[in-house]
Amino acid sequence: MAFIVGIDGGGTKTAVTITHEQEDSLFTFTVGPINYNGGDADAIAASFEEIFSQMKLYCGNLQEVAHICIGAAGISNPLVIHLLEKHVRNNGYLGLLTITGDQETALYGAQNALQGIILIAGTGSICFGVNEKGEQHRTGGFGHLIDDEGSGYSIGRDLLSVLVQVEDGRITDTVIPAMVYEQLGLSTVKEIIGFVYDKNTTKKDIAQLAPIMTTACEKGDAHALALAEKCAANLYELVVPVIERLKLYESPIAIAGSVLQKSRFVKEALERKLAQSYPQTKLILPIKDAAYGAVLLGRSKMNND
Repeated sequence: MAFIVGIDGGGTKTAVTITHEQEDSLFTFTVGPINYNGGDADAIAASFEEIFSQMKLYCGNLQEVAHICIGAAGISNPLVIHLLEKHVRNNGYLGLLTITGDQETALYGAQNALQGIILIAGTGSICFGVNEKGEQHRTGGFGHLIDDEGSGYSIGRDLLSVLVQVEDGRITDTVIPAMVYEQLGLSTVKEIIGFVYDKNTTKKDIAQLAPIMTTACEKGDAHALALAEKCAANLYELVVPVIERLKLYESPIAIAGSVLQKSRFVKEALERKLAQSYPQTKLILPIKDAAYGAVLLGRSKMNND
């Protein structure tokens, strides 16, 4: 029986699920990121080599793989699909291949169908929905340089902004700088600036600061609480056009990514905003993850061909 491989290529890590054509998940593993928007080309190549090494070990050989479906962040950049396909083919796979946005595979996994709404706030941020008519709408997800508000990257950036504003006197009374210094193992603003603008510092490195906001919120830090509210407001702005354009006023919103799943302050603030304007909606956890969603999408495409 042939295998289907689902790949969820996020900004921080890549999750892979291997199944038989008509069975549930059989084997899962993670490798490094495969996101070209802000990612390192050598690291991405190494991630693909690891993916195919694991696939060969589990499947026996690549001829046993019927379909690979990749849901990847960053494919709004038209070059990315070409680069991802090149990696797949260079690793010896010649079979069926689907490459789509990770919002589509995340929705499929979260709702167990390509219908409803998914809100993702991890390293980046995006909202995506599909209604009963098959109409789709997406908001956000255009990369950390011009978008990704409400994401882990944007929180990390804002924490660093608070730090420099404390150091020059614009902000007072916050625990944020001390926590940032401790996590990075640095002690001066000059060192912080060196870290931020170092060519080797990635958006992942900035996003890894995001949990500091939640810890500071738990300490009652007013500036951290304000950042959580700002984050929720930005995510709310992503959701509204999807609800309105697709008329999904009563659809549950599946939430994915560490910002929403690990920071109750952001999640609860977003719930309050939604309750005011869309009282019939509610936030739910995904039924399955995006890698399994990629399997479901790949399976669906095979069944429809």
